[in-house]
Amino acid sequence: MLDDGTDAGSHEGSALDELATVADHASLGLIRFDSRLRVRSANLAAHRALERRPGSLIGRTIIEAFVDHRLERLVRAATAGSSASGSVQSTEGISLVVRASPSSDGGAWATIENTTELERLRRIRTEFIENLSHELRTPLANVRLLTELLKDDLDSIDVPARIRERIATMDVETGHMVQMINEMLELSRMEQATTTLRQDQVALRPLVADTARRLLPFAERQGVAIRVLVSADLPPVRGEAERLGQLLMNLLHNAVKFSPSGGAVRVTAEEHPDAAVIAIADEGMGIPAADQDRIFERFYKVDRARQRGQGGTGLGLAIARHIVEAHGGRIWLESAEGRGSTFSFSVPFA
Repeated sequence: MLDDGTDAGSHEGSALDELATVADHASLGLIRFDSRLRVRSANLAAHRALERRPGSLIGRTIIEAFVDHRLERLVRAATAGSSASGSVQSTEGISLVVRASPSSDGGAWATIENTTELERLRRIRTEFIENLSHELRTPLANVRLLTELLKDDLDSIDVPARIRERIATMDVETGHMVQMINEMLELSRMEQATTTLRQDQVALRPLVADTARRLLPFAERQGVAIRVLVSADLPPVRGEAERLGQLLMNLLHNAVKFSPSGGAVRVTAEEHPDAAVIAIADEGMGIPAADQDRIFERFYKVDRARQRGQGGTGLGLAIARHIVEAHGGRIWLESAEGRGSTFSFSVPFA
């Protein structure tokens, strides 16, 4: 790590030399600013991220180092005692993520990550998913139409039961593929933040009740009761009603799907100082501890769910997590095998 060499003491100097060697092998850019807001030291990754010649950052002011007032504000905020972070894109198309935190000597540390290549790969992935979705939707829609016409024709002719079962399976599987394509596209757009959330005041009780009402026919077929225990006096939350409804629908649908016949799903809400916490509890088989840390990952499925033939696309919970995080909240799971699962999420009050 390149330094101006003002540190005194051979022992301290040796320790700093070792630290500098380690820092220069790091892939993350690291810059140390002194109390005068000048660069005290910077590793090689920082020079590469800012496209500077090695050693040329030492002694520079913040604005000379970053050539961007937005990044200068981040470091100044850190010297005032507050950690700060932000991302910028230069006129040359270079994307940087900078995180600044205060140091003990009145200066600041700044980490720099060049995300240009990552952003490019994300764009490629998004374009690939959008193109794939577009190409698959039309033939899948035609297959679904044909299977529906076949099912209608079966009412007027006498065919073996196995033929009816195969056509019904075709209809279910094509519906599953259409759902997966739609959810892949939805999740990709969320990850790219191409959709902007409205910041409305959303009353939770009507939203939960409406979602439960929409799921009632499915719950009745499953033999599961839905109990809404949400107070009408709960203050409104900040967000977009449509997205929050989608979040509730995903969690409630899962809870009903994995509940035994005769069981019940309970929806409760608690008022915390800054947020409402909504919990959806089922009486199903529970989720093994080994799977719980990964349950919100895209395409992740619990093996036991697949064995029962009730596995979904593996995207519903990933979408739920993105919706919650986009609203400034968090989502978590509490579960024990054989004793059901409770999915909880928080949403800040309006």
